[in-house]
Amino acid sequence: MSDYMPVEVVIGILKRLPVKSLLKFRSVSKTWRSLICDPFFVSAHVQASLSRPPDNTPFLLLGCKKEGRERLSLQLHYDNDGLDKFKQLPFPPFGHVDESSVVGSCNGLICIQLSYRGYDLKFVLWNPSIQDYICLPQVSICEVECYNVGFGFDSRTNDYKLLIVEIDSDENWVQPYLFSYNEYRWKRVTAIPPNYAFGCELYSSLPFVSGAIHWLGFQERNIDEFYNVILGFDLSAEAFVVINLPESLTGLIPVDLSIMKYGVSSIALSIDPRQGELHELWVMKKYGVVETWTKVLVLHRVPRFEWFPRVMGFRKNGEVLLLLHKVKMATIDLNSQQPGTPLYLNCEEIELHGVEVGDLLPVHSYVESLLLLDQTVEVPSESAVHHSMDSSDLEELSGGESFVESLLLLDEAVNVLSKNDVNHPIILHDSDESSGGESDVA
Repeated sequence: MSDYMPVEVVIGILKRLPVKSLLKFRSVSKTWRSLICDPFFVSAHVQASLSRPPDNTPFLLLGCKKEGRERLSLQLHYDNDGLDKFKQLPFPPFGHVDESSVVGSCNGLICIQLSYRGYDLKFVLWNPSIQDYICLPQVSICEVECYNVGFGFDSRTNDYKLLIVEIDSDENWVQPYLFSYNEYRWKRVTAIPPNYAFGCELYSSLPFVSGAIHWLGFQERNIDEFYNVILGFDLSAEAFVVINLPESLTGLIPVDLSIMKYGVSSIALSIDPRQGELHELWVMKKYGVVETWTKVLVLHRVPRFEWFPRVMGFRKNGEVLLLLHKVKMATIDLNSQQPGTPLYLNCEEIELHGVEVGDLLPVHSYVESLLLLDQTVEVPSESAVHHSMDSSDLEELSGGESFVESLLLLDEAVNVLSKNDVNHPIILHDSDESSGGESDVA
């Protein structure tokens, strides 16, 4: 290899590497450490990860609740045919909580909600790829019956934001609050909410799609007569948006509807009627365009379970993940089905390895990143704590400062890419191996 390599070439190679290699390469020299921890490089690495083909971002985040609702267990599953390769995520120690749930996953950050005594909330941003997390400043909400929480990314300001909407349906009143990671503070949202009742999505993950966080809204025009819409909050404009549903869905009972992210920029609507024989799945093929709503799947009840399969999420290839019973799931290829034709669940079943019996949570896609490594935010000691977890599994290099060693490591980096290790950046366990320690909030 040449004794000189332009810095842009070095950056071009490094930003394509898996996180584990980059953490190791920080010990090459102060220059390399500074480069890899630089917020501009961290952002470039995220963008490089997101721009890869779907086959190169192959992780699904699965979770379940155990022993009531207070214990949370999370796994990363490699999105292969059997979902049989996985890693149990070592959950940070938060002590005893009354409730814990996943708010959302975005660019390698997982937002966790912890509840103490009902309304005393704590939120954590956690990056399991670098084993680091940060506790956000405390936010106090009123003792309302419900609140919606969503997490996403503002691409205009390169900022990660968390939204809380307090909902008092008796008083027909809502109050949104927004947390900005860049500003590191909460603020009241002054935008006027639309004239719809806000569906209560307590302990559910609100889908982040096309720059906005979404949930259900409705108007009750007469007794048992509804008009449904999808409400959203645009994180860049910091304003509410309204997305209309197909006319055939506007009058359904709101509790029968649930929304989720489909692909990169689409919304899916799952209809799970409490009475009836069919479960429908609709997809808005083009975000915000009402005419692109399409019915893509119709399912009968599962005869042996006497209930509808539940849509849990979507795989990298667009297949639907369905929950059949406890930890048994199935996949359906939408491209192989006749749209609108009822199915009796003639699909391939999958046994989830490494997932303990409990209430399964919606499935999220996951991509590795270096976020939180740059530590660009000054964290006030009285309002938040930044933690770096034990990284003993990383092989530390004996930090030579010479450029020759840097070039040798670039050779290693090229070899990593040539062997496609970038597709398998996290060590995964086969289904017959131990999944390691528990990842619980106890």
